[in-house]
Amino acid sequence: MRDVNNTCKIALVQAEPLLFDKQACLDKTLKLIREAAEHNAELIVFPELFIPGYPIGMNFGFSMGKRTEAGRQDWMRYYNASLLAGGEEFQTLAALSKSLSVYVSLGFSERDEISGTLYNSNVIFEPDGSWKVHRKLKPTGSERVVWGDANKDYFPITETPWGPVGSLICWESYMPLARVALYQKGITIYISPNTNDNPEWQATIQHIAIEGKCYFINADMLVRKSSYPVDLNEKEVVNRLPDMVCRGGSCIIDPYGHYLTEPVWDKETIIYADLDMTLPAACKMEHDAVGHYARPDVLKLIVEDK
Repeated sequence: MRDVNNTCKIALVQAEPLLFDKQACLDKTLKLIREAAEHNAELIVFPELFIPGYPIGMNFGFSMGKRTEAGRQDWMRYYNASLLAGGEEFQTLAALSKSLSVYVSLGFSERDEISGTLYNSNVIFEPDGSWKVHRKLKPTGSERVVWGDANKDYFPITETPWGPVGSLICWESYMPLARVALYQKGITIYISPNTNDNPEWQATIQHIAIEGKCYFINADMLVRKSSYPVDLNEKEVVNRLPDMVCRGGSCIIDPYGHYLTEPVWDKETIIYADLDMTLPAACKMEHDAVGHYARPDVLKLIVEDK
């Protein structure tokens, strides 16, 4: 591993998106980036699909072999609220990251610039004004009726002063080979934008931090029933949801699998922490999953990265 800065000041944003409202979500994102930067954050991390929000519980009129026109209208509304990578909103976010000299990781619904497909994506903006996008390899469950499988941007890595940083979105972390693809790139910080507020997820993230000997950044969000627009066609579906649809639980796990910051539930907050970046290397003394604790003569992973 190459030399890295000893400390990374991170800001982990747990916040509530304004569902289906691209501009309001963008404005809130910009405000939170500025707030985190005022607290000297160097790396600022947002949840999955923060723009324009994760529509938990909705089905957009899909059923086996059937669709509804009302559901199509809701889907088109979500489509119009999604972002083009490199579009006007991206340029605004990139300019702010550059002006504040910060790295920003942000989950967003991505509109393909050519086809009509949406992707569940995550972008990392860099202080030089550039960015890298990761598209979710396999949307989970009925997410597949809204977002397509990634067709590029599988495992991009951002080189930072703290080592390589990468992301897997939500249940991508249950794809063992995808995790190894990141380990093979030497990541020191593993960013997980997600909507997993279930207790089993906490065991998962501790395991991955130990397995990869990296910091696991568990970036979850709040979603309330009141987050949904009142004029959606799927009113009955939304009305059946609990008042608190997603409780959060954002936290940071160190490379030993310990909580550096405890999970935060049921409130908006920015979690600040100083990451000791000597740990990812030090922890590999007795276990390096892609180094001395690997058997490449017996087991190999071939990654078709693009």
